Amino acid sequence: MSYKIVVDSCGELPERLKKDGHFETVSLEIYVDDYHIVDDESFDQAEFLRRVRESPNCPKSTCPSPERYMEAYDCEAERVYAVTLSAQLSGSCNSAQLGKKLYLEEKGEKQIHIFDSKSASIGQTLIAMKIQEYENAGLEFKQIIAKVNDFTDHMNTSFVLETLETLRKNGRLSNIKAFVAGALNIKPVMGATPEGTICQLGQARGMVRAVDKMIKDLLEKTKDQQEKIFAISHCNAPKRAQEAALKVRELGNFREVFVIDTAGISSMYASDGGIIMAV
Repeated sequence: MSYKIVVDSCGELPERLKKDGHFETVSLEIYVDDYHIVDDESFDQAEFLRRVRESPNCPKSTCPSPERYMEAYDCEAERVYAVTLSAQLSGSCNSAQLGKKLYLEEKGEKQIHIFDSKSASIGQTLIAMKIQEYENAGLEFKQIIAKVNDFTDHMNTSFVLETLETLRKNGRLSNIKAFVAGALNIKPVMGATPEGTICQLGQARGMVRAVDKMIKDLLEKTKDQQEKIFAISHCNAPKRAQEAALKVRELGNFREVFVIDTAGISSMYASDGGIIMAV
């Protein structure tokens, strides 16, 4: 195996990539009050959402340790890439960098590169898939880094929330704004800034209109659609996600459109009913 792609658990991998020996997931951890969750294959989304609904507090997360990343780098692959949740949202990217430093100090030279996705969830997934695409094309290590950085700079990630409760709990939205938005059924369309922070791109009344607005905005921003993959992840909203995918296929001309369920960290960000899109 000449290469390996390490993705922190905020980036959901489709089943075919989970079975691909080139990929490895390193888990973040979540706490809902005193309830501890490892974001891996054991994650129970229904139980997590129930506990979040019943708690007055915002769920918290911890990133993988540098030692865990170092362990993932310690493999037979000649080239190792790590794709992390935005450094503006988590310490995962910093842990990945420290893990690289530890590995080089203790094990010696190796080609390791960490990509700050400046995104989350399926934004990370698309970056990981792009790395594999370039590896399979036979590009050199430095060429892949340059091309993936360019891909990341032009990628767009957006999401729509069914509920603003998590944003209210963690202080990103005041109680008054959350109450007014809830009373009027206003759904914010959120996205990522070039630096990887969260910003509001717009809003609409009701989830259907908000998702339609998100699709419209992403289609307008995306050039050369036939060369791109459009990814959708959802938190406990399979029907809504599949309907969105159908609209994207009807209105766009993408190489591939796929839908995936959110894992733990993405479920924490998206909340029950949330939809995330990246292209």
